[in-house]
Amino acid sequence: MLMLASRRGLVVAALAALLIAPVSEAKVTKITISSTTPAYHGRVFGAVGAYEQLRGTASGELDPADPLNAVITDINLAPLTNGKVTYTTTFTMLKPVDMSKASGVLEYEVNNRGNKILPGFLNVGVTAANPAGDGFLFNTGIVYLWSGWQGDLVFNPALPLETIDVPVAKGVTGPTFARFVTVPGNVKTQSLPGRGRTPASTDTTMAKLISIEHESNVGVRTGVKEIANSDWAFANCAVNDFPGTESLAQICLRNGFDPNLIYELVYTAKDPQVLGVGMAAMRDVNSFFRHASAADGNPIAGKIDRAIGLGISQSGRFLKTFLLLGFNEDEDGRIVWNGAHPIIAGAMGQFNVRFAQPGNIANIFEPGAEGPLWWGDYNDTARGRGVTGILERCRASRTCPKVFDDFGGAEVWYGRGGVGIAGTKGHADIRLPGNVRRYYNASTAHGGGGGGFSVTQPALPGLSLAANPNPQTETRRALFVHLIDWVTKGKRPPASQYPSVNNGTLVPSNAKALGWPEIPGAPTPDNVMNVLMDYDYGPGFRYNDQSGVETKVVPPIKQIISTPAPRLDEDGNEIAGVRSVLLQAPLGTYTSWNPVATGPLKGNEGNLAAGYIPFAMTKAARMTSGDPRRSVEERYGSQEGYNCAVRNAATHQARKGFLLQPDADRLIAQAAASSVLPSDPNNRTSKELCEDGAKDDDHHHDQGDDEDQDD
Repeated sequence: MLMLASRRGLVVAALAALLIAPVSEAKVTKITISSTTPAYHGRVFGAVGAYEQLRGTASGELDPADPLNAVITDINLAPLTNGKVTYTTTFTMLKPVDMSKASGVLEYEVNNRGNKILPGFLNVGVTAANPAGDGFLFNTGIVYLWSGWQGDLVFNPALPLETIDVPVAKGVTGPTFARFVTVPGNVKTQSLPGRGRTPASTDTTMAKLISIEHESNVGVRTGVKEIANSDWAFANCAVNDFPGTESLAQICLRNGFDPNLIYELVYTAKDPQVLGVGMAAMRDVNSFFRHASAADGNPIAGKIDRAIGLGISQSGRFLKTFLLLGFNEDEDGRIVWNGAHPIIAGAMGQFNVRFAQPGNIANIFEPGAEGPLWWGDYNDTARGRGVTGILERCRASRTCPKVFDDFGGAEVWYGRGGVGIAGTKGHADIRLPGNVRRYYNASTAHGGGGGGFSVTQPALPGLSLAANPNPQTETRRALFVHLIDWVTKGKRPPASQYPSVNNGTLVPSNAKALGWPEIPGAPTPDNVMNVLMDYDYGPGFRYNDQSGVETKVVPPIKQIISTPAPRLDEDGNEIAGVRSVLLQAPLGTYTSWNPVATGPLKGNEGNLAAGYIPFAMTKAARMTSGDPRRSVEERYGSQEGYNCAVRNAATHQARKGFLLQPDADRLIAQAAASSVLPSDPNNRTSKELCEDGAKDDDHHHDQGDDEDQDD
């Protein structure tokens, strides 16, 4: 029976309890709303009005025998209460105070390591004094929802993080490993990663710790040394010197960790958390708020027509795994999300794996790209996996959402995104299903850079290149609107834009094939790619489900799969995909990769990093250095020319549907306020740019701008 508890008054709670009827198939068994407060200091958002925030917990139960739940690793080993597996999760909801002004859309953001990212990700102008920024998300009237799913985070409803209490498979043991990279010098104690990976014994003779001088992008190691069992301990040496105080959460090294080495610990762990319960809880919480009645304690009962799931980075990878494992069908056979928007997701992750580290980003030797990375059906002959696809289960149950696959350069160079486009053979593109659109943000870092129009960019510590400022935000705001329109109105979105093997814009990831220009003093992309490796995790791992049990740790590498990347233009910028205004009016080369500059990972792709190499300012400067790329002055002539180049690009992007008009106007004004070049209205190059833009405007005013659409 569902119960409601609210601080708004015991009388209201009592009346609600009287109205509650037994629910024979109840999955969420208890909702507790612990607080209801004004959102954003009571700010009014246009015609929608003010929002309010609801915080609380949801408790639920799962039938481990239900085929929809049986996919959860170790659910058969979880403790039972009345034959069911139970959980409790936190949730947060932002909704219009006046629900008659709500849009009818529920937007669920899969939280990222417990954090809510979306408000600061898509609202522009967010500051501590103005936390809602321009109010973009809230002017829509959408209801926003978050809940806990990551079981290795400490469950604490008093914290603003979203967390969940999942069951533990007591008495289960198995191998696992931990890596310590770029540790501070002279530190003797390091924490073991994540909860649910407790050592089964503190006897170091039952474990193995090694150090590594260098590890390449294909897993080749040099300078490997095993550390004597007497020289390290499962202990904390922060207070007492080695061997320190015994600990199940830390290790101590007698002479301290060397920052110039990688350390790898293989040990036996015990009592894994049943992490996949987080997926089922997410499914059921979404289903509850979409379908449950007011009598059941649902504060938005009857107000939701459509639901969209959105995940950013780690949570986007989780969202893809959620779809792969069939969780977009609830236990009553209904669709959970009508739309799904995985953002900068790359591969998948270890979200339903015993002794997993779900907060990691699928680093080397960790599971993250074993299942299908592609949306359409594809025969993975290279790995002998047969015909697979992310949407296989939801297609069988007719619960597939409309999908925007939205990512950028870092997801190709670190997250194996090129394999998702062309498969493990890489000979041709895998056809996108009709319910999927793919938008690739060309030449961008993870999530995009900070934007702006400046030739100079800050250095990135430990990496070879400066920070890549090329933004994704403006494109993504337009896509956010398009997906809602597609889900709610059936309005066709812009055609997919991404690099393709079929048209020659997705190629092998070496300098020659990419067309990389010889830029003086700059690194090349050779041997930088975080390639796809075919690991052998043992017979307990279910590869096509990205799930199961690893029995071979650290896993052997069976083969290296060719991992392609987008082709480049003469400046070293990517040709295909959605090209931002800055990329169309470039001030340098915006790479999707950035090699580690020093240390044991030197030459490898930095974790989801990207880089920038500015153009010379003048022709004389570039000729002196031997730079083959045209200078800023040669391209634009003067500040007026640059302003026109930005205006032309913004107008073009808005016409294609990849830029909202207010954002186009803001970028044009931002460029005009910059100081890229000296002013010279009579500069010939500048005048030609402005005249070409005017002609283009006239042409489109007369002819329209029809774009081919994919289906």
